[in-house]
Amino acid sequence: MKIFLAGTSSRKPEFIIPFKIPYLLESFYYIKDWQIEYIKSEDCKMFLLDSGAFTFMSNSKKIDFEDYLYKYIDFINKHDIKYFFELDIDSVVGLKEVERYREILERETGKKSIPVWHKSRGKQYFLDMVKEYEYVAIGGIVTGEIKRSEYKYFPWFIEQAHKHNCKIHGLGFTNTKLLKKYKFDSVDSTSWAHGAIGGNIVSFNGEYIETVLTRSKGKRLKHYLLADKHNLTEWVKYVRYMDR
Repeated sequence: MKIFLAGTSSRKPEFIIPFKIPYLLESFYYIKDWQIEYIKSEDCKMFLLDSGAFTFMSNSKKIDFEDYLYKYIDFINKHDIKYFFELDIDSVVGLKEVERYREILERETGKKSIPVWHKSRGKQYFLDMVKEYEYVAIGGIVTGEIKRSEYKYFPWFIEQAHKHNCKIHGLGFTNTKLLKKYKFDSVDSTSWAHGAIGGNIVSFNGEYIETVLTRSKGKRLKHYLLADKHNLTEWVKYVRYMDR
């Protein structure tokens, strides 16, 4: 299983680069120049480009999606990005418009995107996706669209994808205790950075990431960069463990 660490754009390059993170995911909305250089280096085994759809859904400012789409396409073509997600903004513009954007995206790049299934698309839509694509994703985990009580359905989605030789990505699925149970081909996480923000110190215990120290309520970590460094070290251990 590939664990992609996301959100590294929130840190300076001199902090991130020495960790030699093998799998990186970043949003087109936030990507930095130094990340573009890094994903072309031998230290980065694979890169996933997110469209920034989650930002759209949480951003109240008006966005010209057509203009954004073509900027996304230009970036993919300029840097020869192999793996990129569609603009899964169903809740903002509707599925028909998302499908139109996807058709333009794939036509203008000459590559298949990674379509992102949401509950509103229905069961048959997912079955059609895995027959047509080599890589698909499940969205709505971070937003709570898919509730924890519904995780029990993940094995069906994974089984259907694998039955058709299709890889499946769990967007934002970061419960490391459950990742051996739900065998996604890949997932991504920003949790490596949340520990310092929330005041938690984590450790890789040989199987999963566990919280070993939590700050007292109302207290702040004095040395948050040290906490960041420690937590990222533990997450990279976990990434390499799951890769094996």
